[in-house]
Amino acid sequence: QLQLVESGGGLVQPGGSLRLSCAASGFTLDSYYIGWFRQAPGKEREGVSYISKTGGFTNYADPVKGRFTISRDTAKNMVYLQMNNLKPEDTAVYYCAASPYYRGLNHMGYDLWGQGTQVTVSS
Repeated sequence: QLQLVESGGGLVQPGGSLRLSCAASGFTLDSYYIGWFRQAPGKEREGVSYISKTGGFTNYADPVKGRFTISRDTAKNMVYLQMNNLKPEDTAVYYCAASPYYRGLNHMGYDLWGQGTQVTVSS
């Protein structure tokens, strides 16, 4: 069974950091584009970042540029999202998603999704 599992969310104060992890089972992540998305209560799901199959290309949504970093660890079959200088507006459920085709930051078209991990930024 193909599955993605996110972890690493939690409660953090503004200015703090978290590292989210996306683990795959049943398939190898380096055959897929991986995107991170988030959804806050009452808002639409939005793209945060994605990484190419080789890890050689990444992209970020404007609100997180300079603060978030996406990376791959092929040996561990993991993708990470390092989040620094977190702000209250970053509060959301964060999801990783996989697609064998380029989808960019558009959540439509990603085939496989994790269950999400809650990130709350609050003092």
